[in-house]
Amino acid sequence: MAKSSADDEELRRACEAAIEGTKQKIVLSIRVAKSHGIWGKSGKLGRHMAKPRVLSLSTKSKGQRTKAFLRVLKYSTGGVLEPAKLYKLKHLSKVEVIANDPSGCSFTLGFDNLRSQSVTPPQWTMRNIDDRNRLLFCLLNICKDVLGRLPKVVGIDVVEMALWAKENTPAVPKQTNQQDGVPVAATVTESDLKVTVERELVSQAKEEDMEALLGNYLMGIGEAEVFSERLKRELLALEAANVHAILENEPLIEEVLQGLEAATYCVDDMDEWLGIFNVKLRHMREDIESIETRNNKLEMQSVNNVSLIEELDKLLERLRVPSEYAACLTGGSFDEAHMLQNIEACEWLTGALRGLQVPNLDPSYANTRAVKEKRTELEKLKTMFVRRASEFLRNYFASLVDFMISDKSYFSQRGQLKRPDHADLRYKCRTYARLLQHLKSLDKNCLGPLRKAYCSSLNLLLRREAREFANELRASTKASRNPTVWLEASAGSSHSSHNADTSAVSEAYAKMLTIFIPLLVDESSFFAHFMCFEVPALVPPGGVANGNKGGYNDADDNDDLGIMDIDENDGKAGKNSADLAALNESLQDLLNGIQEDFYAVVDWAYKIDPLRCISMHGITERYLSGQKADAAGFVRLLLGDLESRISVQFNRFVDEACHQIERNERNVRQMGVLSYIPRFATLATRMEQYIQGQSRDLADQAHTKFVSIMFVTLEKIAQTDPKYADVFLLENYAAFQNSLYDLANVVPTLAKFYHQASEAYEQACTRHISIIILYQFEKLFQFTRKIEDLMFTITPEEIPFQLGLSKMDLRKMLKSSLSGVDKSISAMYKRLQKNLTSEELLPSLWDKCKKDFLDKYESFAQLVAKIYPNESIPSVSEMRELLASM
Repeated sequence: MAKSSADDEELRRACEAAIEGTKQKIVLSIRVAKSHGIWGKSGKLGRHMAKPRVLSLSTKSKGQRTKAFLRVLKYSTGGVLEPAKLYKLKHLSKVEVIANDPSGCSFTLGFDNLRSQSVTPPQWTMRNIDDRNRLLFCLLNICKDVLGRLPKVVGIDVVEMALWAKENTPAVPKQTNQQDGVPVAATVTESDLKVTVERELVSQAKEEDMEALLGNYLMGIGEAEVFSERLKRELLALEAANVHAILENEPLIEEVLQGLEAATYCVDDMDEWLGIFNVKLRHMREDIESIETRNNKLEMQSVNNVSLIEELDKLLERLRVPSEYAACLTGGSFDEAHMLQNIEACEWLTGALRGLQVPNLDPSYANTRAVKEKRTELEKLKTMFVRRASEFLRNYFASLVDFMISDKSYFSQRGQLKRPDHADLRYKCRTYARLLQHLKSLDKNCLGPLRKAYCSSLNLLLRREAREFANELRASTKASRNPTVWLEASAGSSHSSHNADTSAVSEAYAKMLTIFIPLLVDESSFFAHFMCFEVPALVPPGGVANGNKGGYNDADDNDDLGIMDIDENDGKAGKNSADLAALNESLQDLLNGIQEDFYAVVDWAYKIDPLRCISMHGITERYLSGQKADAAGFVRLLLGDLESRISVQFNRFVDEACHQIERNERNVRQMGVLSYIPRFATLATRMEQYIQGQSRDLADQAHTKFVSIMFVTLEKIAQTDPKYADVFLLENYAAFQNSLYDLANVVPTLAKFYHQASEAYEQACTRHISIIILYQFEKLFQFTRKIEDLMFTITPEEIPFQLGLSKMDLRKMLKSSLSGVDKSISAMYKRLQKNLTSEELLPSLWDKCKKDFLDKYESFAQLVAKIYPNESIPSVSEMRELLASM
């Protein structure tokens, strides 16, 4: 089919861009003119307001089903196509070509699903007959293929369409495979579409029947003269029949003409009468329309007046200030009995101010003088009420705390520890919790001074309670003081004073934390919610503040801190970082200074027993791990400072003990086991008793520092007398292992140093025994060493011929070294025994000495058998029996 300028690639791409995202495929796009036809008396087609449009046929595949659509697209202001209407082809019932259009290019499409069938459907006008045939041909093909049926076709000759289809082969552009990344347009011919107008409008069977019929009827059509004579005879016969019929019907025709003339006269009379009636009716219609117009105007004016009065009544109701609320806001009392009226007045004031804001008020009223004056009046009421309420609350907080401080029964006294009880204080404060909520909604800036006033007043009470409790706690705790000197060389051998029970010190510190940490956490939580900080709840319902079931919130003193019930709308799950920073700053003001009393208890416990820092550190760490809430920020800082102070105090004790160890180095010549080794075992045992399943960080650090200093000092002392260094080292390392054997099995840090001491002990034993053996049998093993040295350079057969290594030299050496060998061995035992101060080590050292001597002698015997095969020496078994008998 010849391509029209109304359907080109550019138009197709514009249509595809307009329906992008609908998953529909464009089949045909063509430019048309849209108009509505008007049929007048003349019967001619009139057009008015023709508009350019684009008709687009598209299909959409959904599984095995295919849907067909007719899209109408219009041009936007910028000349871009945009969808205007969408018709489903399954509802297409009729295709009608307008008969009154002489060009034959106009047609209408009838759909059976339109809401109003009485409205004249739009008519579409093509540029030429070819464009019309192309569109109708494609439309009928899609209906046949997709829907399996054809719509009704009116005003177009089927044979004409068939002939046009044969002359114009349809070509539908489509996308084929890409070549070098560029899409190539291919042409689908009539055979590709697998359908033609002939097959659509006239079936093959009908066409064959028509040809057969024509063949039978036109018999002899090949003989022109015969056929011409036949046609003339038939024409004469038809003319004669027509003339005869006219002559027979002439009287009837005259009667019909006379009747028609009479009817014409009647019709003219009726037309004249109807014209008269029409003029009268027109005047009556004009009078009725005038009356209706005046009535409509009066009715609309009445409705507008009623609406205006209603709106003014509503506005006046908004602008009215109830006298009871005005009196309460300007001069009402803030006593507990009048708080309900104050709350109601605050709620009304908040609602009135919000009602005069533009979102809640019509913008046309916002700038009226009455609204502006009323807004100014309400702002003055708000300022006056906020000032009066803030002044009252500041004085109220101060008076509550002053009353509690003046009553000594609230605090700990001599002989009686008093648990702080703030239930009554919080109950009285909660009376004004809702008032604070409304003050925040009215003026957020007023909360800053109120928070400072509350923190300042309550800080005095908390510090007084902590000071009195700490003083009485120290006074009532009875514990004998342990000396801080554990590893001093000059200290006596008795350690009975180190065994005093100081558990009361740790219990006192734990009691201080048990009483005050939950109290401070609860005060922080109460303050956060009472003063309207938007932070999550500190303790979840049914939870415990510090993870300790025996904490502050016991059954006898269950202070319900349900501050979240003050305003259910305030329960926000997220936290506001600005509010959290302000909360931490306020908590600093609320609780600052109370840490001094905790420090005093820590310092007091350290003076009584420095080792109690281990248990106190574990207690503090347990409490610190339980503080996770945002409102417990200052409590976490307090516990962290306490933990640091305990660590500093304990490190001070460890450093002093290390100085005591180092002072042993400057003393006179040391012999035997140093005093700090058994004392360290006692100290380590005591430290492990204080851990009791808590964190071992402090203890492990102390063990590492102590043992490192001990070993370094031990090596330095040994170097002062090299002659007895090995004996000194092996005795002290053996004492270290013996005293810490049990602890090393359960403490990994000490086990590491235990193995280190064991290796040092073995090295010292080996060196000392080698010196004793070489002292007694020096010639024997010097001879052995010479042979071993020469074996690296010459063969064994050449060694007997070397100077000093002849057979004669061997016999002299054996005579001088092994004659009276039993005496030499006895002298070796006595020498070993003489230098040893720890008698319990002698048996094991002597066994090691005999073993080393036999090993050395066996090596000597093997060398002699290899180099001097004919010389006889005492055998190894004889020497072993000799050593065993001694």
